[in-house]
Amino acid sequence: MVGGGESGPDRWVDDLAGPVVRPYAVTRGRARPAGGTFDLISLVTATRSSVDQQPGVGPEHVAIVALCQRVQSVAEVAARLDLPVGAVRVLLGDLVERGLVRVQPPRGTADVTDASVFEAVLNGLRAL
Repeated sequence: MVGGGESGPDRWVDDLAGPVVRPYAVTRGRARPAGGTFDLISLVTATRSSVDQQPGVGPEHVAIVALCQRVQSVAEVAARLDLPVGAVRVLLGDLVERGLVRVQPPRGTADVTDASVFEAVLNGLRAL
């Protein structure tokens, strides 16, 4: 943050990072998405090429839609926007409700009870 006892609008600006916005401000104090659960590896795709300015749609929502023109995982969205995953999940919930993105949950895991799978992993590790 900018030097010690400063006040006013400059108090919330970091010289290197720019304006500092807390995650609860981005999500308007919400900690959970309005609907749905979003796994870290769920895939997010925008359903529109751009977002019209609508009430309740902030710059972070617009950034997510722009980023998700190509399929991205929830974790990738959070990393690329430098936002906590919890905040991204809340924002994704907003976008899903508005029909601006589609989130595809990860596919079920394969049945890994077959011993041959474990043997193949062990053989691969030994080869290293």
